Amino acid sequence: MSNTSNFRNAIRDAKNQALVGPNVIANALPYVGGGLVLTALGTYGGLGVIRNNPQLFYPTFFGALIVSLILFFVAQNVASKGNKQVALPLLAAYSLLSGYTLSGLVFVALRTQGVGIEGIGIAALGCGVTFIAARQIGSNLSDSDGMALTKTVRLGVIALIAVMILQLGLSLFGVYTPGWLEIGISGLGVCLFAGAAVVDFYVLPRTYQDDEYLPAALSMYLTYINLFVFILRLLIAISGGGRD
Repeated sequence: MSNTSNFRNAIRDAKNQALVGPNVIANALPYVGGGLVLTALGTYGGLGVIRNNPQLFYPTFFGALIVSLILFFVAQNVASKGNKQVALPLLAAYSLLSGYTLSGLVFVALRTQGVGIEGIGIAALGCGVTFIAARQIGSNLSDSDGMALTKTVRLGVIALIAVMILQLGLSLFGVYTPGWLEIGISGLGVCLFAGAAVVDFYVLPRTYQDDEYLPAALSMYLTYINLFVFILRLLIAISGGGRD
């Protein structure tokens, strides 16, 4: 769950450069949308496994998580080299598996009083509103503001990943995050990935040419998937864990 993979190169390439791909985001959007549709299908399939064969879900979840991480790095590498015929099926498979790994969170949301299908809709709507706002803000950032925001978001996401790894490690020993802390972590994640959405509109046209839309699409996909996840986590924490 990270959008930092391209940040280092993106910062270096974007600094003090004019737009090299003014239409790269427009070219990437159909692939972002297609990836999100495939993610929804993967989530639906995962929910079916949870309901009909729950004992099968956890082993397949971890398998899907490992394979999706491998696919991410392979697809990113292939897409960056411009091999679209190979990159597209890899990105499609990655999107499906990402949806499967999200199904556990969605299942919890559906069972949490005060969240349910309405909360999932709110999370999706929040991503859409963020896209509209980020497009307006990110496209009009000055170089100084754009670089400052990019570096801030990058550092924040790195810190968030460290916190989540610690959170996961503690949970393996039966130490779970208090509700108020989960609200704080989830709220921070929402803010950071909303910032990452703005960064995308600043960095991507300065990093990728118009025909390099697949790596740009992958970056945007990661931003909105993570934003969706943290909005949903925040809603769950407020409705359930936030009472602790």
